[in-house]
Amino acid sequence: MDILRFATAGSVDDGKSTLIGRLLFDSKSIFEDQLESVERTSADRGEEYTNLALLTDGLRAEREQGITIDVAYRYFATPRRKFIIADTPGHIQYTRNMVTGASTADLAIILVDARKGTLEQSRRHAFLTTLLKVPHLVVAVNKMDLVDYDQQVYEQIVDEFTAFASKLEITDLTFIPLSALHGDNVVERSVNMPWYEGSSLLHHLEHVHIASDRNLIDVRFPVQYVIRPHASTDPELHDYRGYAGQVAGGVLKPGDEVVHLPSGLSTTITHIDGPGGPVPEAYAPMSVTLRLADDIDISRGDMIARPGNRPEVAQDLEAMVCWMTPDRQLSPRMKLLVKHTTRTARAMVKDLHYRLDVNTLHRDEAATGLGLNEIGRISLRVTQPLFVDDYGRNRLTGGFILIDEATHNTVAAGVITGVR
Repeated sequence: MDILRFATAGSVDDGKSTLIGRLLFDSKSIFEDQLESVERTSADRGEEYTNLALLTDGLRAEREQGITIDVAYRYFATPRRKFIIADTPGHIQYTRNMVTGASTADLAIILVDARKGTLEQSRRHAFLTTLLKVPHLVVAVNKMDLVDYDQQVYEQIVDEFTAFASKLEITDLTFIPLSALHGDNVVERSVNMPWYEGSSLLHHLEHVHIASDRNLIDVRFPVQYVIRPHASTDPELHDYRGYAGQVAGGVLKPGDEVVHLPSGLSTTITHIDGPGGPVPEAYAPMSVTLRLADDIDISRGDMIARPGNRPEVAQDLEAMVCWMTPDRQLSPRMKLLVKHTTRTARAMVKDLHYRLDVNTLHRDEAATGLGLNEIGRISLRVTQPLFVDDYGRNRLTGGFILIDEATHNTVAAGVITGVR
């Protein structure tokens, strides 16, 4: 079975955590002791019903305030597919958490309160999902029970959101009316909305096509670790030299000709070892060990690609970044560390081109810095070459993080839009 990673997003109190709790509950993906704990906590708080949002909101501050602060990951499976859920917060001050949760998602669910319509934060998160190139977007019009399951209210929100989405690069957009509290159209089709002819949310998640979203053309293998089991008692392993890492793109097979970067030397793959032994081929996101025909000086941070299909080798990058720390602002001439795939290098912010207002999409070219949760376009100079692709072509080789040299805290996440 394949794995679908999806993130929930939207404004505060739109019901993101409740939706995930209902999805887990109705698909019978929670244990009895988990349910008992949630029921007990709900009763202690004097709530009239079992608050399924407590299944994901585990922090004490989250339960006290009834909000989501940190990204909560949950896992469940159906007979058709496995799922990894990232429940992201809706508050504007936690935009960085939402960016983190959506950065690896195949699909994003943006919740909209049927009573309030498309809010500023709904538009903000829709824009961020397109900036992060999340291939599939579902707009879940929630709390339909509070508007008497009115078709006209739903269609008005669909028209409103579609008009905004026309300004964005969205490849797959789906609308589903539901009630997370009562389970309408979450796992089963709702009898309360006979006018809706589409599928339930879970049915859509099970059947959305994601295989073609992954880049199987451009071979990219960032080397993470060199395996040399010198002390092994097995004589066959005395001369073993393998290069471990996660496939970031393309398909690799024994016998394929590959090129090592930065040296530019070509060689051939002789074996591919997986966690359970040799495998006939490797593709993203498999973690494997490659064995090569020739002894080449390869170390962590290097890249293996095809001779006729190489990534850009660049030290000057153009990128969109989300600033993630309140301790300092991003500003021109700032020195940081950049971590791209498995390579870490020193970098300097050459220029801040503009700060982006994600609500109006206005570009503030007079901005002199980026504060917490703000997004802007920068030019970056790196001390050693990076092997990059445009983020729209490969999210793994097109993304990076910036790290404070003194504290080693992650201060920004970025997507590469071009090289110089």
